[in-house]
Amino acid sequence: MPDPFQGKRWWVVGASHGLGAALARQLAGQGAQVVLSARSRDKLDAVAQDLGGAEVVPMDVTDTASVDQAVAQAGQVDALLWCVGNYEPLATRDWDTAKVEAMFDVNLMGAVRLLGRVVPDMAARDAGHVVIIGSLSGFRSLPGAIGYDASKAGLMHLAGNLHADLHKTNVTVQLANPGFIKTRLSDKNDFDMPQIMAPEKAADHVMGAIRSGRFQTSFPRPFSWLFTSGWLIPRRLFLRIIG
Repeated sequence: MPDPFQGKRWWVVGASHGLGAALARQLAGQGAQVVLSARSRDKLDAVAQDLGGAEVVPMDVTDTASVDQAVAQAGQVDALLWCVGNYEPLATRDWDTAKVEAMFDVNLMGAVRLLGRVVPDMAARDAGHVVIIGSLSGFRSLPGAIGYDASKAGLMHLAGNLHADLHKTNVTVQLANPGFIKTRLSDKNDFDMPQIMAPEKAADHVMGAIRSGRFQTSFPRPFSWLFTSGWLIPRRLFLRIIG
């Protein structure tokens, strides 16, 4: 398998903090030319400085005009890594429609806006690489996660659609589904998070998944097994296990 990093132009979306920033550092360390996107120009500049230089393309994935402008500015890329997330802990009894809509708008519709402007070009030139960061929570519905789980499940299904259409082409589509990562999003939780990972450790898993060439990777083990084999576990038992 050819080196997926050396000399390749990788567009990392969601690169201002957490897993996205950690992945940008590892990609640059593997010889990739990195393009950084997120809403905050200041945070992107800080990551770029940490990398010793990188192209910065601010973008709000909820704004069509911003996405159009960013696509034009970034130009043709070899690979797109989608690592964007909006999360608010939210139970059904506390349903907040505005927060639910915001999670869908970022986690799912943001991907639809951007991928729809980048992936068809890759398909047309029969070259490219798409890596989407999903979530273990996209496999099974969890308590207190109205909005997040469903939007991630939709994103993961979208990745499957892309793979089904492009698996016989030279466009590689991959999906990485992490468990808990220590970020500003997980800091909102007030419950125990099994096998929670530092962003750098999670980035190690994603980089390994990219090198493997396989479509889907879920981690960390054994925690991920509870979700990936979750359909074999009766619903009542699953809910009892996760509390």
